[in-house]
Amino acid sequence: VQLVESGGDLVQAGGSLRLSCAASGTTFSMFVMGWYRQAPGKQRELVASISSGGSGGFTNYADSVKGRFTISRDNAKKTVYLQMNSLKPEDTAVYYCNAIVAGSSAFDWGQGTQVTVSS
Repeated sequence: VQLVESGGDLVQAGGSLRLSCAASGTTFSMFVMGWYRQAPGKQRELVASISSGGSGGFTNYADSVKGRFTISRDNAKKTVYLQMNSLKPEDTAVYYCNAIVAGSSAFDWGQGTQVTVSS
């Protein structure tokens, strides 16, 4: 399974970005998918997840991003998205996606995409 993240950029605080993660080599629709992030010197953390199956999906968010980030998926394109609004400097991190199985990441990590928010 290959995961390829894209869409990261340098933005000012208050700005928006949309991240994409394209998956290949798997039955994408079967998996719960999540977006994680890792800031310098910190552990990787899960920020958003979306249930398997139809594109509607049940979603969950870390408290730090609730109300600002929206996760969605397009199973036909094997892609999961993260719409990030009202970005803050503390959102600066490398963002990764992965499938979630039994509470853990399922596949090898991709290269991630860098999000930098300037104050």
